[in-house]
Amino acid sequence: MGSSIVDSVKLTVQIRLLPDATAQLALGQTLKLANQAANLVSDVAWQRRVFRAYSLQKLTYSQVRSLGLSAQSAVRVIKKVADAYTPNRRTKRRFRSDAAQPYDDRCLSWQPDQGTVSIWTIAGRFKGMPFVAGDYQRKLLAYRKGESDLLCRDGRWYLFATCEVPEPTPITPAGFLGVDLGIVNIASTSDGDRHAGKHLNRVRHRNQRLRGKLQKKGTKSAKRLLKRRRRKEARFAADTNHVISKRIVAEAERTGRGIALEDLQGIRGRVRLRKPQRATLHSWAFHQFGRFIGYKARRAGVVVVLVDPSYTSQACSACGHVDRANRQGQADFSCRSCGFAGHADWNAARNIAERGGAGWAASTSRTRTGALSPELQARPRPTVDDSARQTIGHGH
Repeated sequence: MGSSIVDSVKLTVQIRLLPDATAQLALGQTLKLANQAANLVSDVAWQRRVFRAYSLQKLTYSQVRSLGLSAQSAVRVIKKVADAYTPNRRTKRRFRSDAAQPYDDRCLSWQPDQGTVSIWTIAGRFKGMPFVAGDYQRKLLAYRKGESDLLCRDGRWYLFATCEVPEPTPITPAGFLGVDLGIVNIASTSDGDRHAGKHLNRVRHRNQRLRGKLQKKGTKSAKRLLKRRRRKEARFAADTNHVISKRIVAEAERTGRGIALEDLQGIRGRVRLRKPQRATLHSWAFHQFGRFIGYKARRAGVVVVLVDPSYTSQACSACGHVDRANRQGQADFSCRSCGFAGHADWNAARNIAERGGAGWAASTSRTRTGALSPELQARPRPTVDDSARQTIGHGH
């Protein structure tokens, strides 16, 4: 089955720089000055109520240049401030002295074959600065396009490069693989596979207890330890989500199916839990997991559908009977009407798969009757209806 490239998926690739002591000092001074300039531009934007990049540049360009930034760096700083005000203009934006600074191709050039970059600083341009990256990241750099962000994190220097990777046309699915997301089991599929979250939750609870002890202690050494550990849990959870989402997308691709997920947007506001359960819910990275599924599926040409989560855990996947009493416990499901029994998460995943198929069928039916625009006819995308809503994620 052939496929043609019609679109691209944006990925952010993290590259670690290896500057020497002189270059580190220059990079640090550059970030500090760039963010000082960004705060100056933000002050003007807030006072004058001017937030468009072009208008801000007219007002602040000469001031920013007078601080010591190059012409192109000054333009990038002004654009950074304008972008920061894009989501809303009700809060004044402030920039930390070490906040990330965007670089375009005039300030930064890459030599992937040599594993080096040439980067502008206020102390001059540093050529041949080495970087390290894995084989996967190096392959993605071939699709680098647009800006890269310079960032210092825990004394280490990184470039975050935006890559637009070609995306194949989604293959028409022969059914759907339903995925039920949860806390005890991170993901359960309609094929009966369960990816348990017991180990992940154990790590989170241990870290939560340790954070509480260190925060209560409040000494300098405790604060240093908190700083070192603050991202460790997030890295562990992200790695777990990457591994599980990769397996699910690979199985859907192998079997020629799409993936159906629950649309859990706003769940934190809807769910009422006892106090001990709240931390578990709020550290549940289901949005991140959904993004990972989304961008991996796009790269594989696998369709992803979001479905209405209502009653998926109470409805019988065999006969459709809905009853709260069907759910015997966290893991047990037994239908009060037809007697169907099985693991509760597997039953919910089967319901999700069925809703995904129904939503996709309804959307493609509308496509055939010409109810959708020509763009959507070329690449069918279900609209919101009673059973499903489809999206293809833009993951990093």
